[in-house]
Amino acid sequence: MKLVTDNITWMKFAFHNSLRNRRRSLVTVTIAALGTAAVLLAGGFAYSTYQGLSQAAARTTGHLIVGTPAHFGTEEDVPLQFGIDNSAALQQQLLSDPAVRYVLPRVDFSGLISNGDKSTIMLAIGIDPDAEFAVKGPFLTVKEGEILQANAKDTEIMLGEALAKSLKAKTGSDLTLMVSTVDGALNAMDVKVKGVVSTGIPDIDKRLVYTDIKTAQKILNTQKVSSLGVFLNSMDATDSAQQRISHALPTMKVETWLDEAFFYKSVRELYNRIFGALGLIISVIVVFVVANAMAMAIIERTREIGSLRAMGTMPAELIRSFTFEGMFLGATGAVTGAVIAMGIAVLLLIFPVEMPPPPGRSTGYPLLITIDAAMYAVTLLGMIALSMLSSGVIARKTLQQPIVDALAHN
Repeated sequence: MKLVTDNITWMKFAFHNSLRNRRRSLVTVTIAALGTAAVLLAGGFAYSTYQGLSQAAARTTGHLIVGTPAHFGTEEDVPLQFGIDNSAALQQQLLSDPAVRYVLPRVDFSGLISNGDKSTIMLAIGIDPDAEFAVKGPFLTVKEGEILQANAKDTEIMLGEALAKSLKAKTGSDLTLMVSTVDGALNAMDVKVKGVVSTGIPDIDKRLVYTDIKTAQKILNTQKVSSLGVFLNSMDATDSAQQRISHALPTMKVETWLDEAFFYKSVRELYNRIFGALGLIISVIVVFVVANAMAMAIIERTREIGSLRAMGTMPAELIRSFTFEGMFLGATGAVTGAVIAMGIAVLLLIFPVEMPPPPGRSTGYPLLITIDAAMYAVTLLGMIALSMLSSGVIARKTLQQPIVDALAHN
């Protein structure tokens, strides 16, 4: 009880001392606030980027990808050499899992696409149109025409925007697909363009072709699919669902979206290094600013400190007082910085700001700042702890002066 009372007394003493030189305290608090706001805004931008990229990756492949073990690690000699035979039964089994929302088969194949005058390489995907475009959400934009329909009368495809421009194709254009079948024979099929889409990535749009599953299987002369994309109710269910499905399907391999998200992992590693270095630099600046303020305060109060020590005040109590003073300055700056960061994050929701397209993309994206409670708590506690630590270290080093010298200080 006495310890609590003493701490409260020294905290009151420290609070009043922090107001003695208000200009210096204001400068210290301002720098701490700007530093905290910068760290939180940078961290919030990184979190927002991670969330966007993870959603894009999961919506492209599925939260989980189910395929034969050879499909993920071995080059195929012919299309669908390591494909899945019993895909319909497997879909029903996967849908019985409570966390599974959709199970979408995919047929990946490549070949040539021609308009009669010009031929170019295509990277085609056979999909279940009704569900596939529903889960794509904002990560696929229809630029022209309509999306594919299941069981359409005509053999229809959708083209990537850049591929359509290269072939001078538009909605209703007739094209020809040429591929190697699973038997190694050459096959061709006349198709009609149903629509033009953009993924926002020009390199993909230059080769992208969507067909429905039946068209893909027909031109390849097979009933197999390359893999099954499993879409879950939430991202958080990925790990637990992977364990359950792997146990239920011991002959199959189950990978997560993260295993296929090479771009996401590269960006996350880069941002972690950049914003980690930024946070370290800002933390060092805040430490030096608070330490400088405490050093100036101690120098100004040298005779006062000498008088307190002469009356029996222990050095540890004075160190505690200056540590509390640093705590008040750091806490005020950190809380102010957090309020500034949250205010900017909310303003960006009310008044959207569009970012320019990043390298490798053709479309921009809205600037968003994530307000993450854990990040805010760690940052605030870190700033307060660093302020207290720097104040305590400075006070400890400067309070070793003899009492007589302190009383004689001018």
